[in-house]
Amino acid sequence: MLCVLVVAVNLWLIYQGNNLQEYTLEVITPISPDFWRSFAIGAFQSAGIVIVALISMAIVYPILDIACNRAKKFEYITSNDDSIEEFFSFLKNNLTNIVWLSVAIGCTQLLQVPAIVSQFLYIGLKIYAILAAGLLIFKAVAAIIDSLDALSNKYSNPDNFLRFYDHLRHLVSFLKRSLEYAIYVYMATLVVQQLELVADLAAYGPRIARVIGIIFISRIFVEVANLVIEEALLKNKKLSDFERQRRLTLIPLIRSSLRYAIYFGASISVLYTLGIDPTPIVAAAGIVGLAIGLGAQNLINDMVSGFFILFENYYLVGDFIEVGNAMGTVEAIDLRTTRIRNPDGQQHIIRNGDIGELVNYSKEYTNAVVEVGVAYQSDLDHVYRVIEEIGKVLKQEQLVVIEPTKVDGLNEFGESDLVVRTVTKVKPGTHLAIERILRKMIKNTFDQEGIEIPFARRVLIFQPEDGGNRDVVNAVKGDNLNQASE
Repeated sequence: MLCVLVVAVNLWLIYQGNNLQEYTLEVITPISPDFWRSFAIGAFQSAGIVIVALISMAIVYPILDIACNRAKKFEYITSNDDSIEEFFSFLKNNLTNIVWLSVAIGCTQLLQVPAIVSQFLYIGLKIYAILAAGLLIFKAVAAIIDSLDALSNKYSNPDNFLRFYDHLRHLVSFLKRSLEYAIYVYMATLVVQQLELVADLAAYGPRIARVIGIIFISRIFVEVANLVIEEALLKNKKLSDFERQRRLTLIPLIRSSLRYAIYFGASISVLYTLGIDPTPIVAAAGIVGLAIGLGAQNLINDMVSGFFILFENYYLVGDFIEVGNAMGTVEAIDLRTTRIRNPDGQQHIIRNGDIGELVNYSKEYTNAVVEVGVAYQSDLDHVYRVIEEIGKVLKQEQLVVIEPTKVDGLNEFGESDLVVRTVTKVKPGTHLAIERILRKMIKNTFDQEGIEIPFARRVLIFQPEDGGNRDVVNAVKGDNLNQASE
């Protein structure tokens, strides 16, 4: 590019009609010999700086490669190799750029280039160094975090304190993001300080970084509180099923209350950090909350109903209940709503204030009721004995069965069958599954014992229009009509 520039200037001078030799002498002659002497010395010193920079990089880079390989072999953990390699690669690239920018600044000073050029290069070097150092710090921290994460995962076991790490491991990514944002803020603050026009904005940088720290710490408090609550309430392995179920119901409510309290305190701290007095805001929020509370009667009704549901122990998490058209297992009881998962997988969300009449199948026991039809000519005593034998086998095979199946007796005279009602006492919430199992066992056993389970039969009689003989069509099963004609 320099050669092309020289050729272009010479062509322009020729086009203007100037003699190149004379023009060059006219330009060079006024320059004093001291300048040329200083320029030569500066050029020699600049060449020496470039050589020193090349030698330094040739020495430092192999050392960095050795450090990278040793870091990757530390504890033979391979999950953080990418982070370590990325850190050292980034370090070498930016170190190269910083060295050559520094060489350029030194050369401009030695070659007596106008001072403003050196000033601009120096400002550019500082800004670049700030950005590179910030990104380098982030990558170093990311590599350290990945290493600690791998070590914690490697040495965690149920007997030491690291057994809780698996519950908190999802915070690693949040920690990385928080550190990244804080580093970016400090980088922007240092860069702004180098620019006089916007240097006053740098005062907001530390405040924003503190806000990020408050948010991260509040999230840590929430997760640790959740872990402590669960550990404190469920640590005892000797809890009865009822006590464990009740504590599982209370845990989400305690977590919600603590989460709101922690986030409220964090919000107040953020306002103080930003230099905003939160007192008027809290007072105004109280007035607005009172006004909303007077108008939101349904909300208050839901919360009060939820409190009494828990206080009077109507149902707990894990109970199998029926509320209106919803039937299923209680997944969660919030202050305002109850979440029910029905056997088909759909989730019903019901306001606590709308819960009126409910059926709880999980209080001590429930009955699996199965009605089975037998033919009119069947021996009911024999049928009863077979069903009771099935009930004894069912109790042996299914741990949730409390008492063997009992026959209530003949429940109904059907159109084509006698309906026998059976009752099996089972553990709460298992009645539907036991009913299905019992029906299958009854079907298989009845087939072996020759007990007929009747099905609907239909006889069709057609009357010819001429009044002749009637054609009687064979009995058909279900909806399949097999017609017989003469």
